[in-house]
Amino acid sequence: MQQTEINRESVERTEQLIRPYIRRTPVIEVDAADFGIEPVRLFFKLECLQHSGSFKARGALTHLLTRRVPKSGVVAASGGNHGVAVAYAAMKTGQPATIFVPSVASAAKLRQIRQYGADLIIAGELYQDALEASERWVAETGALPIHAYDQAETLLGQATLGLEIEQQCPKLDSLLVAVGGGGLIGGIAAWYSGRVRLTGVEPEAAPTLENALRAGRPVDAPAGGIAADSLAPRRVGSLMFPLAQSHVSGVTLVTDAAIHEAQVRLWDVLRLATEPAGAAAFAAVLSGRYRPANGERVGILACGANTQSVDFGAYSGI
Repeated sequence: MQQTEINRESVERTEQLIRPYIRRTPVIEVDAADFGIEPVRLFFKLECLQHSGSFKARGALTHLLTRRVPKSGVVAASGGNHGVAVAYAAMKTGQPATIFVPSVASAAKLRQIRQYGADLIIAGELYQDALEASERWVAETGALPIHAYDQAETLLGQATLGLEIEQQCPKLDSLLVAVGGGGLIGGIAAWYSGRVRLTGVEPEAAPTLENALRAGRPVDAPAGGIAADSLAPRRVGSLMFPLAQSHVSGVTLVTDAAIHEAQVRLWDVLRLATEPAGAAAFAAVLSGRYRPANGERVGILACGANTQSVDFGAYSGI
């Protein structure tokens, strides 16, 4: 099945296709007062519990189930989560995979890629370096490239998360989504088409969508910060940008310190382990950068959990 249009009908078909391979991750309702902030209702979508540790499994599986894979297999460039997801999807569908990652990728993500049986190649310091190396690999081997955020199949897979959230929380007023290359928020924007207030959340050190919206087109942005392995591509994707212009109400920028504090508080209060990108959306609320209106029903997407932040230590025998 070859998907090209990103609309509600194609998202519904994609969801049916990948459903046997993904988890329907839960939503939990939390009183913000539990975190010591203004008492509004927060609805956490726990996509950090998805196969491969993030929402990226949805897009990766969409590629593997809709495209013809050559004998040389698939190839992906990733700061970490996309690579983990492609490795997982390739394992589930019996295809070879080669994953290029930059040196900033976390050890937790590298370990997962190897455990899923993919060939792992570290190329350069940043995502763009890994992407360029993967493109050379495609030219040499004929492998099928799976882009982390700027292909229709990727957006369609991530859009199924919007469908799922709406089924679980049909009366949300707003939804906060972390943004890197924009495949996730772009897909969700295509699904909701303005039916909720959709806000992107980015680190101050990597304002890719913020800069693009100001410029009126995707432009290069800084690529640093605590979430550089997930939220710091050179620029947002060209496919998602029109969707963001039409359906994203704005972008909230958060500091690295706020993201770290959100990770800590999610663990302390909910016993929820998230990587920096997975805590970024909540950081906007916790830090006060995003202030919900009185009575607002706020959805928060906890999108990834590939982290070593929780150290259980050695077994003590106790």
